[in-house]
Amino acid sequence: MATIVQINFDYDVSEDELELRSNPERARIFQSVEGLQWKVWLRDAARRESGGIYLFDTRANAQAYVDGPIATAVRNLPDSSNHSVKIFDVRENVSAVTGAPIDHQMSRG
Repeated sequence: MATIVQINFDYDVSEDELELRSNPERARIFQSVEGLQWKVWLRDAARRESGGIYLFDTRANAQAYVDGPIATAVRNLPDSSNHSVKIFDVRENVSAVTGAPIDHQMSRG
């Protein structure tokens, strides 16, 4: 079953520093995350909140990411706080109706 991970956190660095940390070169690390189909990067500069929405092919791969080195490094950044990490099963039947960017065959093998 397709699975979404939602990670949000507050940050206490400049917008320029945040851009340096989340640039296209650094984003390439996500290309090697097992089972990751895509990531949407989030930012609310006014609230100084950042995060991401991730689509995984299985709950096991989503959990491995949450427990793994990349997500752990984000949670351990000294200039971030109020971390929220949630894992959701995707309701594929109704998501298909509303145009969600999900390969509805991926969880069926």
